[in-house]
Order: sequence, then structure tokens, then C-alpha cells
Amino acid sequence: MTDVMTVRPAGPSDAADICALLNAVDVIEIGRPETDLAAVEADLHHPGVDLATDSWLAFEGGRLVAYGLVWADSGPGRIDGDHYVLPGHDRAALAVLARMETRARRMARGVRAGRLRLQLNAEPTLDLNLLTGRRYRSVRRYQVMTRSLSPAADLPPAPPEGLVLRDCSGDEADRRRVHALVEETFAAHYGHVERDHEAWLDHLDARALDWSLVWIASLPGHGDAAVLLSRDDRTSMAWISHLGVRKELRGRGIGGHLLRHGFAAHAARGRDTVGLGVDIRNETGALTLYEAHGMRLHYAVDTWELALHPQG
Repeated sequence: MTDVMTVRPAGPSDAADICALLNAVDVIEIGRPETDLAAVEADLHHPGVDLATDSWLAFEGGRLVAYGLVWADSGPGRIDGDHYVLPGHDRAALAVLARMETRARRMARGVRAGRLRLQLNAEPTLDLNLLTGRRYRSVRRYQVMTRSLSPAADLPPAPPEGLVLRDCSGDEADRRRVHALVEETFAAHYGHVERDHEAWLDHLDARALDWSLVWIASLPGHGDAAVLLSRDDRTSMAWISHLGVRKELRGRGIGGHLLRHGFAAHAARGRDTVGLGVDIRNETGALTLYEAHGMRLHYAVDTWELALHPQG
């Protein structure tokens, strides 16, 4: 007998069950659980998400087997989504996907070039035939890269001549400067969306960020040259969220110095692994930089996109 399937919106009290589902998917896709409850709670409490209309949980035989969420904080017409499903539950996967698409069309109403974007593991639990059959296309690949850390090997590096780092733990003006530097240095990156300061904080879940792990680099005669935003709120590893160098100052070793500085800071805090995500077609040479400093592929993520025609 086929298990009865039910689909309902998620609620804040579902966070632990959603986290368990995501970690079950993690184990299948990347070999170990890497989803933290706090990250799930942050998604469910995002100010731009109405759980009643923007989230779905699919159950088969009373067991949670699929989860979907959509949000629109990336400008007119672009809807982003998360979709997770256990293998072998295509009916639930499709039920959630169809609801995500319907909601995304409503959210993008009035925009000619509306699209829904999903980030999926390169070898996902979702049957990709369900996507290609619905006219999704893969448009970009990212790599999650990791590197081992140790306090003995990862010591604070000597800076390039004249370069000075300051952390952003005590000055609100510096925190706003971080935002400005991220906007400037990432402006040409694929998929970058310009956001005002408050929206940027919400997008990064940065209101509880440890700003002592965020640094601005400055050079005499040039002012603020680069920024490194890292965080230590993941169970599995430390994380480099943003590393950006102003265009005219690239090629001077500033990015590599900031990266090694971040390694040393997190090693000193007792972390044994650091990770980051990178667009493999990034034109600044970021992938080569990370590989040159010992970072290696952990897993790959593909961006899938669906054009949101109003009538489906």
C-alpha cells in the first residue's frame, strides 16, 4: 500500500525535524551531517519569509521526507529556493517543487524575466530528471572547499609592506565599512545582489556575528584595500564568508595574506577545519588562490534556474 502523503507549511517548532532531514540528506550527499539547528532556525525566522505561504513539509506515512522554502531578497523577479528530499520519494519531491514554483510565480508577478533558483549538490538526492523535465537548466557550479588547520602550522603571517589589519569588534562605522567593501569588491561577481546595510545583515544572518573575526586591510595612500568576513558559528568547521580585494589593488598578495590570517585566527581558536564556497568561473582567480593555499574540493553545488512564465 502506498503511504498517504500530506503537505503542510512549516512552523518554528518544526526546526529540529527539518534539521534532522537536512542532515540525513547531508550524510547521503557529502558523507557527514553539516547542518546546524541555528541555521535552520535563521531560515525559518528570516524577515522576508512568510512560513504560511513560503514553506512546505511533505510527509509520507507520517515521516518527514521533503522540505521546501522560497524567498525573494535578491531584487525584482529573482526567487531563491531550498529543496531537500530523501531518495526514493519522487512524489513528495514533485509535490513540494510544484508548490514552490506556483508561489514563485506569484512572487515574481509583473516581472518579465522572473526566475526561480535552486542550489543543489552536484550529486543530489533529488532526481534531476524532475528538474530537466520541468525545464530547469543548470547555470553555474560552485565548489565548497576545505582545509585542515593546526595552531603549530598556521601561525599569523607577516603582512605585505605597509599593510595593516584591524578587526571590526568595536566600531559600528567599521562594520558598515565592511558592507561597503563587500558591495564594491563583489559587484562584478555572478549572482551578486546589491543590498542596503540592514537587508545585508538579514541576508547573512549577521546580527549575531562575532565581528572580531572580520577584518579590514588598509594600505598607506590607498585607504581600505580589502575585507575578510569569517565566522565560527558552524559545528563542522570555521567558515570564510567573504574575501574581497579592491580591483585596482589585486595582485599584491593582499588576498593571500588575509586568507592565511583567517586560517591562523581560527586555528588559534581550536578549529581543525576551515571552509568556503567559490564560483569555479570567478574571473578574479579566486579558485586558484584557494588551491594555492591548500584548500581542496569538499563537494560541488550547481545552481538550477527555471524561467517563471506567468502561466506555468
